Amino acid sequence: MRTPNRISPLAVVEASLPVDAGIEVMEFAIVRESATLASGCRVHPHAFIGPGVTLGENVEVFHGAVVGREPKGAGATARRIDFEPVISIGANSSIGPHAVIYFDVTLGENCLVGDSASIREKCRVGHRCIISRHVSLNYNVQVGDGVKVMDATHLTGNTVVEDGAFISTHVATANDNAMSRAGYDDARVTGPTVGRGAVIGAAATLLPSTVVGPDATVAAGAVVLAVLEVRLYDIWGS
Repeated sequence: MRTPNRISPLAVVEASLPVDAGIEVMEFAIVRESATLASGCRVHPHAFIGPGVTLGENVEVFHGAVVGREPKGAGATARRIDFEPVISIGANSSIGPHAVIYFDVTLGENCLVGDSASIREKCRVGHRCIISRHVSLNYNVQVGDGVKVMDATHLTGNTVVEDGAFISTHVATANDNAMSRAGYDDARVTGPTVGRGAVIGAAATLLPSTVVGPDATVAAGAVVLAVLEVRLYDIWGS
């Protein structure tokens, strides 16, 4: 049975919505032109849905969330900022209050993005994942299916997390042994790889280019180092 849409007169909806699709857009929410909302979507007060955003069936975007933030380098970043101005959020996913999702992000079906989480450009998140409260995914983080990333964890740029991995709270990751002194190079600036089914304990630190194997366990508070064959001038300059 078709259900009428419920669009608050205080919302700004520039996009064309399907008729009688059970879509709800609440007070002071903004849905920009060229956004696409499937049936059953709910957009809570003060949420922002940018142009080029696609929300699958029954996606819910809570208060103050931003889906469609343009990345800005502001002249301060060594890495060149580039992105495609599109976002895809899979069916039945939930975006928590004040979460921020940048352009050029794909989120699978049945995913939970927690309050105040941040997902930057070029991130790809699989199905049935949890990106919990205050988690930050930096640029180009690849997350498989069924992954859980718990509160206040940071996954740095060029990190890979394979299917079924569990990453506990307050985990820190790094991707640059030169700590920005050597400029930016994708071939050198690489984050950790966390293998299928691996478990990372609370407050562990994974340093650049580390590899945690499938089904491995990293203890809480551990520091994981990579063995790097690199000359000093490769990092610090001649």
